Amino acid sequence: MGRKTNVVIGLLVIGGLLYFKDDIEQVVSGFTVKVVDYQPPAKTVWLDQNVSAERLSWFYHADQGTRTFGIPHEWFMTLEQPTIPWTLFTAAPPLSDTNYLGRFGFIPDTVIPGKPNPLPIGFTQNTTAMLDTNGAPWRNPATKADMKGIGLTCAACHTGSLTYRGTEIVIDGGPANTNLFEFQKGIGVSLLLTRFWPGRFARFADNILGKDASLDERMALRGQLDLVLKQYGNINSLENKVAANSVEEGYARLDALNRIGNQVFSLDLNNPNNYASHSAPVHFPRIWNAPWFSWVQYDGSIMQPMVRNAGEALGVTAELNLLDESKGLFKSSTRIEVLHEMERMIAGEPPSEDKGFGGLASPKWPENILPPINMDLARKGGDLYKAHCQECHGPAINSKALPPSEAFALFKDKKRWIKNDAGQPLLDVEMVPISHIGTDSAQADGLANRIVETPANLGIKDTGFGKALGDLVEKTVNVWYDQNNTPAADRQRINGYRPNEIRAPLAYKIRPLNGIWATPPYLHNGSVPTIYALLSPVKDRPKTFYLGNREYDAKDLGYVWKDKIRNSFELDTSIRGNSNSGHEFSNEKKTGVIGPELKEDERRALVEFIKTL
Repeated sequence: MGRKTNVVIGLLVIGGLLYFKDDIEQVVSGFTVKVVDYQPPAKTVWLDQNVSAERLSWFYHADQGTRTFGIPHEWFMTLEQPTIPWTLFTAAPPLSDTNYLGRFGFIPDTVIPGKPNPLPIGFTQNTTAMLDTNGAPWRNPATKADMKGIGLTCAACHTGSLTYRGTEIVIDGGPANTNLFEFQKGIGVSLLLTRFWPGRFARFADNILGKDASLDERMALRGQLDLVLKQYGNINSLENKVAANSVEEGYARLDALNRIGNQVFSLDLNNPNNYASHSAPVHFPRIWNAPWFSWVQYDGSIMQPMVRNAGEALGVTAELNLLDESKGLFKSSTRIEVLHEMERMIAGEPPSEDKGFGGLASPKWPENILPPINMDLARKGGDLYKAHCQECHGPAINSKALPPSEAFALFKDKKRWIKNDAGQPLLDVEMVPISHIGTDSAQADGLANRIVETPANLGIKDTGFGKALGDLVEKTVNVWYDQNNTPAADRQRINGYRPNEIRAPLAYKIRPLNGIWATPPYLHNGSVPTIYALLSPVKDRPKTFYLGNREYDAKDLGYVWKDKIRNSFELDTSIRGNSNSGHEFSNEKKTGVIGPELKEDERRALVEFIKTL
C-alpha cells in the first residue's frame, strides 16, 4: 500500500476508536508536533563557571521528586516519536533520541568526556516508585516491580546553549531555549498513537512486559495507558477552556508562576475553577548569584530560597496530596534535601568584597570561539555604562575593560547590601515601578490579581494567588521537615535564614548584568531579540521576530532572529504579555524612557563593553 493509503486507514482506525473516547479525543489539536529542525553541533564546549563537570552532571539529573510527564521512565525510553511512518506497521524512531529531543531545545549531556548520559540535561529518573493517577503504586503488570517516574529538574529551564559556526557553548545557569508546551504535546500524541495506531501498542507491550506476557498483563498495561490518556485529556480540556486568554509561549519562554498555580491549585486540588490562562510568558531567568538576592522572580515576589525551589518542584509535578487526609495532607514526593544541595551548589560561599560572588559563576566571553573583544571600544562602553546603567544595575562586576580597583566595587557599595538572619550578605535588589520602567505589566498583574479557591481543611486563609501559593509550599516543606525530624536550626539553614515572605508589587527587580551577553532574548518576557535592539528606541526594535534558532549573533548579542527556520516561533510584540516597550533610551518624553537616545557608535561601544561582563 502507498503512504497516503496507510495514513488514511490509520486515521480512520483512530477516528473510529476515538468516537468512543470523548475524554481522550481532545488531548491534542491535530497530530502535528511543531519543532524546529536541529543539526547536532560538530563540537560542544563547557565554559569554566566554577563548578566541576562531575558536580554539573549531578545537578543536571538530581532527583527532585518530580514526575513531570505522568509516565514511568521505562515508558519514556520505549515510546516512539509522535510521527506516522511511511508504512503502516513500521516503528517510528524512539522519542528519547537525543537528536530528536534537541529539536525541542533540550541539550545532550556530554559534560563528562566519554560518558554521555542517555537523558538530556534537566531530565531525571526518579529513585523512588511513582504513583499512578489513582494514587496507587505504579507497578509493571508482568514483573510486579515498582516503576520509577521521569521528571524535569532545575537544569531543564536554567541551562542555556548558543551555537556559533558549528560549536555549541553550554551556559550553565543560563536561560533554556526550549519549547516545553510543544514537548508535552508531543508526549501526548506519542501516547495516543501508542494506544490506537496499528502495531504500536504491541511493540510497546513487548518492550515493557516482555514478549511472553499474558493477555491479562497486556490488558492491564492498556488500562494504565488509558488512565494516563484520561489525565492528558483532562488537562487538554482545561487548556481549551482558558485558551482565549492564553498567550503562546514558544521557545525560550514559559508562564512559570501560572503553570505552578494550575498544577497545585487546580490539578492537585481537583478544582477546575482554579485553572488560569497562560497570560504572562517570561524568559527563563539566569540563576547565577540569585541565592544572594534579597528577592527573586522578575517581580521580586519571593524571599525564601526553599519556598522558591520547592514551588518549582511542585510546579513540574512532584506528587502532592491535598485531598486525602488519611494519607497526610501536604505529603509530597518533593525531595527537600536535594533542592537544598542544588541551592548550595549555585550559591557557594557568601559574597565578599575581595572575591565577589561564589558558587556558580556567570560565563565569560570565550574569545577562542567567539570573535575577540575590541578592548578600546569596550573601554569607551565602560564610561557609557557608568553614565547610563550603573545607577540601577550597580557597578560592573569584574570587567577587564575597567581598572582592577573597580572589579568588586559593587560589593563595597554598602547601601546596596543587607543581611539575612545569619548575618550573611544579600544584595538588596531594587524594585522599579512599571509606571516608570514601562515594560509589559502582565506578569506582575497576574500575580497581583489572580484569586484561588481552597478548602477550609488546608488552612490556607488568603485567596490571593501569591500568598496562598507561599502558604501551601511552606506547609509542604514543613511536612517534610516533620517526617525527617529536622531540627529547628537545620530548618532555618535550609530555608536560607530567611522568612517566607510573599508580595506582589507592580514593579520589576534590577540585578547585575554580569553574563547578560549569554542570555537572549531580553526583557523579562523575552520580547527583544538582542542587546543592540534593547539599547535602541522602541520604534526601532523588531515588532515581530522568530525564536527557536540557536545560532548566536556575536555582533548584536542575541540569537539570529531575522531568518525564519522551519517551525520556529513568531513572537508578536503587539500582543499583551509580549510587549517590547519600556527600558528605553530615547529623546521622547514618555513612560519607559530611562535615558537619552544613544547614537549608533554609543550603542556599539556599550555592546562591546557588555561582552566583558
